[in-house]
Amino acid sequence: MTDVSSRRGIRSAQLAILVNTCLALTKLVAGLVGHTYALVADAVESTADILSSAIVWGGLRVASRDPDDAYPFGYGKAEPLAAAIVALMLLGAAVGIAVVAMGEIRTPHLTPAPWTLGVLVAVVAVKWTLSRRVRAIGAEIGSTAVKADAWHHMSDALTSAAAFVGISIALWGGPGWESADDWAALFAAGIIAFNGADMLRPALHDLMDRMPGPEVMEPVRRAAEEVPGVLATEKIAVRRSGMGYRVTLHVQTDPEMSLRDAHVLSGKVKGAIRAAVPRVQYVLVHIEPFEGVGAEARA
Repeated sequence: MTDVSSRRGIRSAQLAILVNTCLALTKLVAGLVGHTYALVADAVESTADILSSAIVWGGLRVASRDPDDAYPFGYGKAEPLAAAIVALMLLGAAVGIAVVAMGEIRTPHLTPAPWTLGVLVAVVAVKWTLSRRVRAIGAEIGSTAVKADAWHHMSDALTSAAAFVGISIALWGGPGWESADDWAALFAAGIIAFNGADMLRPALHDLMDRMPGPEVMEPVRRAAEEVPGVLATEKIAVRRSGMGYRVTLHVQTDPEMSLRDAHVLSGKVKGAIRAAVPRVQYVLVHIEPFEGVGAEARA
């Protein structure tokens, strides 16, 4: 993980903490005064956003540390670990909101205040903008945790939109429709749970060292095989570490090549791979004599 990438990710988390703190307080007060549980549930979700952004911030700070004697492979796993924690928090928030919403549905309460709709419109606009900004940063720097945080913001925008619909129905329907905003909160809980499960999957893939897709594997293979002197490649393994990749591969070359030349060749292979895929941070090359297995010899 480069210092520039980690700094950008950390700044996005800090901005999210500031925005979510303001929104959580606004929605909580508006929900309590305006008699709408959907807004209170939304405030709870924003509070979870604050904690999730703080976790992403911490995860990026740890993942940016250089390898040391205790962690010779670096601290990159802290980044997907933070993403997994954020996803689990979303699932927990969804369950909590659903339980309380079902209780509110069975309990008679006052009709939501009309002015709460204006609060929700502002919240949706702010959270949608924040989500797009954070998601763009996450995609640019290749951070699973930052992208998970962006989805967390988007889920907040969706819950606010659902609350807007529910409160509108309650106001339009009049007496007997007061629980519409609670149904909206229940619907929002389903959206939050779906997003949480969807975010948890890539985080677990990174933690389990799953191989990346062909968009990473093919450039790595092609770069190695295009180095003069490389006759074949095999056993290419790539795993994600933080926002970068670690590569190991076997390179077959002329059996008569000297040890010095083999060492020089391995350095050229490393350089070619890192030039082709800049997010590759580490390459380990194992030199083997070419035996005509695994690929055709090149002239």
